[in-house]
Amino acid sequence: MLNPLLVRPDVPTATVRRLQWLGVVMVLASVLAWAMTPTKPWAGRVAAARYESFFPPEFGDWQLAREQASAVVNPQQQETLDAIYDEVVSKVYVQRSTGRRVMVSLAYGNNQSRATQVHKPEVCYPAQGFELMSMRKDQVQTSQPAPLPVMRVVAKMGRRVEPLTYWIRAGDRVVRGAIEQNLARISLGLRGYIPDGLLFRVSEINPDATSSFALQDRFVSDFLAQLPAGTLQAFVGTPQLP
Repeated sequence: MLNPLLVRPDVPTATVRRLQWLGVVMVLASVLAWAMTPTKPWAGRVAAARYESFFPPEFGDWQLAREQASAVVNPQQQETLDAIYDEVVSKVYVQRSTGRRVMVSLAYGNNQSRATQVHKPEVCYPAQGFELMSMRKDQVQTSQPAPLPVMRVVAKMGRRVEPLTYWIRAGDRVVRGAIEQNLARISLGLRGYIPDGLLFRVSEINPDATSSFALQDRFVSDFLAQLPAGTLQAFVGTPQLP
């Protein structure tokens, strides 16, 4: 069937040209969208071993507690965890010099699309009945040249007060908040990569948040320092100097 614009003399030439240009633009937009769709998994660029293997029975002043996962708050249902994450690790470590315990949780997903991106504690904790007492951005000084960007949250349920420190690695960087998380996903997407994501959370049941955060900083610094050579980026990405 002939295009009526080609056979109707009453259609202005300018209109035909505009429609032709519109068609060209639509085709180019489709080609550009196809070309910019990420296809390479970033997960292939980080450590291939399972994260569970990076949690030793002891290191420095720390050792695994005898009782484990039951003490760690898991504010998500198992079916949700299975849908979002490829690996979840929960541990309890005891500081030998003081007897204090820190609860550690790691969640990893190899595809950080908007639907399957890691869930932040400030969203998950209230969903399970916790009240958020405070939340702020902060940094942890480690043995690395650049400080580690983290979030500090204090959650409470009844008499239980749980200060927690966490960070999210999205692809090659650590992000704080939804805006940084989305920017990281877009940045990698423009380079053709599908970002992976890791959430690392450390907490302690302690009404003294200042003391608890200091203990958590010590654990994070000691834990990252004991990682095998070449695996640090799997936890914190590429350090960003200020």
